[in-house]
Amino acid sequence: MQKKSNHVKHLLEINLAMLFVATSGALGRYVQLPVPVAIGARAVIAFVALVLYCKWKGFNLKIDKKDALVIFLSGLLMGAHWVTYFYSLKLSNVAIGMLSVFTYPVITSFLEPILLKTKFQLMHLLLAFLVLTGMYFLSPTLDFENSYTIAIAFGVFSALAYALRNIILKQKVSKYNGTVLMTYQTAIVGIILFPFLLTVSTDAIVNQWEVLVALAVLTTAIGHTMFLMTFKHFNITTVSILSSVQPVYGILIAAVFLSEIPKGTTILGGILILSSVVIESIRSKKKT
Repeated sequence: MQKKSNHVKHLLEINLAMLFVATSGALGRYVQLPVPVAIGARAVIAFVALVLYCKWKGFNLKIDKKDALVIFLSGLLMGAHWVTYFYSLKLSNVAIGMLSVFTYPVITSFLEPILLKTKFQLMHLLLAFLVLTGMYFLSPTLDFENSYTIAIAFGVFSALAYALRNIILKQKVSKYNGTVLMTYQTAIVGIILFPFLLTVSTDAIVNQWEVLVALAVLTTAIGHTMFLMTFKHFNITTVSILSSVQPVYGILIAAVFLSEIPKGTTILGGILILSSVVIESIRSKKKT
């Protein structure tokens, strides 16, 4: 009974995390800054917020030297994920951008057995086929002169970076607090993209402070940290599939605040992609 209640609790936690992370879609479309500038500012603000939170909670920010390379690589991958995801949003809409990024559960299901030496599951192959079928409905014509096709390509690359980041951090979550890991990742992204902040006027950034703070605090500091903490309770493939509920939240937020109503084919593709959430939720519950 206790295991079942804990399972429900962990599922609720990942859904709450995804609700916060899903704000990235509408906020990413709303922000009026070059993508590297927006991501750089987001990372710097999130870093400050996370450091203050760590100090308040008394978290130890020290890491072992032997873990430094992995954490640095995770920061690079997180930066690549954010930048290409925002380009995907700019070239299409929230629905296309978010759904294309959610090929990452498929990518994860193939990479995790290879990189973490876990057992490959046939069901994940079937779920991958379901997701890829859904992807077809997002862009039935593969035309790279079409901005939507380019957006999906950016989204899939973003998904690859995100899948790799999650996999390499899996074994560090039990050792370090999720907030501490996110603090280092935002620091790495902020340092790398800081030169881009110098390419625009200070006023341009200040004028966007509300959306940048929302991205930094709601999406990054709260959402991504909560998501990282769920790695303790599920394997990475299961986490990635369960998190596919994020586009639903993101599309609903965009519909309310940006009046972006997805087309019928987008909805059909989304249903196919997100049906994997229900299947994996049931499968993961049976295992507990």
